[in-house]
Amino acid sequence: MSSGDEKYWYNLSTGQVEFGMISPSVDRVGPFDSEADAARAPEVLRERARAWADEDAAEDAAKGAGA
Repeated sequence: MSSGDEKYWYNLSTGQVEFGMISPSVDRVGPFDSEADAARAPEVLRERARAWADEDAAEDAAKGAGA
């Protein structure tokens, strides 16, 4: 397994891709294997958030139907 210093990260504060753990952890998302993957981080985060919200809504609906 490689360290995070050898991966790409997306900086949420600056919107920039960084190689290695340069920024504070609170500002970065990753790691990613490529610069291109890291650049897609905002899109990936939106997709995951939407999927989690859909799952939560489905669980809430199932609970309501079973009550």
